[in-house]
Parts: sequence; C-alpha cells; structure tokens
Amino acid sequence: MMEAVRISSIRQGMPTPYCPGCEHGILLKLIARALEELGLVERAVMVGSVGCSSLAYEFLDVDYVQAPHGRAPALMTAIKLLEPDLTVFSVQGDGDAGGIGIGELISAANRGVPITVLMYDNMVFGMTGGQMSPTTPMGMATTTTPRGRGRGAEGPPIDVCDVLSSLEGPAYLRRVIIAPKPIKRGGNLSYSFKPVMDSYRAILSAFRAQMKGGFSFVEFMGTCNVNWKMTVDDAKVYTHEVVSKVRPPRLCRDRLGVDA
Repeated sequence: MMEAVRISSIRQGMPTPYCPGCEHGILLKLIARALEELGLVERAVMVGSVGCSSLAYEFLDVDYVQAPHGRAPALMTAIKLLEPDLTVFSVQGDGDAGGIGIGELISAANRGVPITVLMYDNMVFGMTGGQMSPTTPMGMATTTTPRGRGRGAEGPPIDVCDVLSSLEGPAYLRRVIIAPKPIKRGGNLSYSFKPVMDSYRAILSAFRAQMKGGFSFVEFMGTCNVNWKMTVDDAKVYTHEVVSKVRPPRLCRDRLGVDA
C-alpha cells in the first residue's frame, strides 16, 4: 500500500483547478512520487501543451516549458538532444497528443527519442467544452456529436497505443485505467485503488525506459464526468464497465524489460 507522505516536489497550498472526480490530480501526484523515488526531481523537465493537462505546472515543482498545442514531443526532442542527461516528460490530453499533435508524437516515437509522453485520455476535449476527440468511442455523445459518434460522419476512434505499436522506435508502450474502480456491495459503493497503483507502476517503468535510452508512452484512461454529463460515480462505472471493453488496459511493448 502507498503510505501517506509529504512529497516535496508538489507545490504546497495550491488550490486545485480540476473538477471534482477528475483524475488529473491523481496523475500529477503519482508523477511527483515517481520522480522522487527514482531520484530524478533535480534534473526533470516537464513540457506542457494546451488543455487541462497544462495546469500541471501549478502543482509540480520541477522545471517547466510550455509548448504550442500538440507540439510537446517536438520541443522535448530538442531539449533531450541539447541536454541528454535531463529526464524530459510531457503531460498531455488525448485531443492534444492524439489529435492536434499526433504528427509530432509519431515522429518522436518513430525515431525512438528517449523522452516520456504521459497522455491522460478522457475521450473528449475537456477544457473547451467536451467536444469529440480522436479517441471518443463509437456511440459516445459529446457536444459536437449529440447523437453519439457515428462511423459514417465521424469515423471510428484512433487507438493511440495501436498506432505507436506499429512503429519500431518505441521502447515502452502501455495503457492503464487511472480511475479508481467502483465496487458495489449491496446498496453501497466503494472503490478499489488498484488502478491507481497500476498507473504508478506504469509511470515508474516509463521513466526507467527513458533512463535506458528508450522512448516511452503511457495512456491513462480517466474520466471527465462534467463533460460526460454524469455523476462522479457513474463516470467511473462507465470507464470500468464500458470503456475498458473497447480500450482494455494492456502492456503493448516493453523492449527494455523495465516493467515493474
């Protein structure tokens, strides 16, 4: 079990900008803890892009550079080439990394640049009102697909892990669910935090892959209950009972044997 400790690389006293139930805050705390466990805080550089994930700079007390929308992998590539001893990572959303910036993501992955891309996938453009993203599942309603995503008009979603798995360059590719898992017992609802621990181990492995000279990517399946028009509980149930069937957690590649 993860014990309660004060993590020095998290800024103290900062109010969260994230909506109640959003797992972005969980992801940031896990990143901070992983950086400290691996002794990487002092030489870590986070590259932000555009979207809810860009608010990470409010909480992680590490060096930070802001990239244009979707261009974080290109900027990380430049930083890593100039300063190869730095640990360079991005926190991006599915619309940012899987849509607007998928060209930059594929290029960096194909070259095997030793950087780490951490993609929070809530299957919508969250910051701008819940529009359909490249990863929105078939049939899911969004503000731009009120009748649900259709195969004819919008086409099927993109599986970013599958796209990157088709390339030879990446060293570590994994998809996890970061949303705590609801457990129904009678009329009560409790949560299992095993998905959170799985997410933590994936982050550790991704950073270890970079330390060994490989490109790493982790997709974190999370929720956006506000834009999904669901309660916090219903959004987590939907993620584990519906989304997990079409986007199951899996280790896609571990060429360097770093998976914890």
